[in-house]
Amino acid sequence: MSFADRTAIVGIGESRYGKRASILDISEFALLCQAIKAAADDAGMDIEDIDGFCSFGDERHEPVRVQQALGLPRLRFSNMVWGAGGGGCSGAVMNAALAVHAGICNSVVVYRSLCQGQYQRFGQYRPRPIGGSHMAPFGLLTPAQFVALTFRRHMHLYGTSTDALAEVAVAFRSHAQRNPRAVARSPLTYEDHQASRLIADPFRLFDCCLETDGACAIIVTSRERARNLRHVPTRILAAAQASNPGWGLGPSGSHNMAIDDYATVNSRELAKALFGMAGITPSDLDVAQIYDAFTGVVIMALEDFGICGRGEGGPFAQAGNLRWPHGALPSNTAGGLLSEAYLHGLNLVIEGVRQMRGDSTAQVDNAQTCLVTSGGAQAHKSALILARD
Repeated sequence: MSFADRTAIVGIGESRYGKRASILDISEFALLCQAIKAAADDAGMDIEDIDGFCSFGDERHEPVRVQQALGLPRLRFSNMVWGAGGGGCSGAVMNAALAVHAGICNSVVVYRSLCQGQYQRFGQYRPRPIGGSHMAPFGLLTPAQFVALTFRRHMHLYGTSTDALAEVAVAFRSHAQRNPRAVARSPLTYEDHQASRLIADPFRLFDCCLETDGACAIIVTSRERARNLRHVPTRILAAAQASNPGWGLGPSGSHNMAIDDYATVNSRELAKALFGMAGITPSDLDVAQIYDAFTGVVIMALEDFGICGRGEGGPFAQAGNLRWPHGALPSNTAGGLLSEAYLHGLNLVIEGVRQMRGDSTAQVDNAQTCLVTSGGAQAHKSALILARD
């Protein structure tokens, strides 16, 4: 049996989310401990049953410190997925499931803590010894600029309109307005989007994800244990990590990917592996949580994952297909990174679990399958397909 047959997500937990620098009364580490405790409470399990930890690139807090702070009696597994930003998020869930499937440990926490107000801003340029500083003399300084180049290519090839970007931002904000946890809940119109300041052409302010403080966690255990816990288990139907040739650090680095792959989010091979493992097709998806560091990433991801054809992502979005409740594939139903919070994508996994349980604030009727993608237009990518047990 595969890990999809034997593992499930049973607990989800979050600290409060706030705008960057708004949470200064409690440390990032303490927020993380809060989120893990909340996940154990949500699952209805004793926190001492946790014996494994997984996270992904840029996480600051080591599992041994978390173990001691929470008073856990044993630590049987710890793991970190390489790669900056959110590309390793789903990969961390995959590793947690593999550890449970292998019998190495019983219950694994996947976590992310991110207080940009207490540490550094991820979207701000800073000199680095590797991975992009050689591009600074040419004016490529921030993620928005890196990804803007790839999406500009998409616009050139397919005539994609900035109206498609506006639709993504407005649709996800409308979902966030139903979500009391979302940081950005004020109404957003097309006119607001088009009038907002330019960040990196064609991306405007509302095309860029939030900068937030907070922490979140999920717990993965065996399906056998899951059936004795509080909620209907969420199966990890498929999980995959992949990268296409030539990406290196992708738009965060040398831009040496093949020209045919340039106007993408480096996920076409990933999608093949993912749907092959799941045994379903993109048309079988009921809902999606698509990594939305920038609106253009969503449009290119729709194409990479086979939800629509090459060059059709913009028209697909503009037709209202990402909107709840009547779109063909309601997406980012809690508001996503654009409007709920920026936790490097782990909050997208949490919303996927809520959809499979049937308790999202923008619940898709009878949702049985959910795609979760991790990472923008970068080298290391991962993804999940979740399913209701």
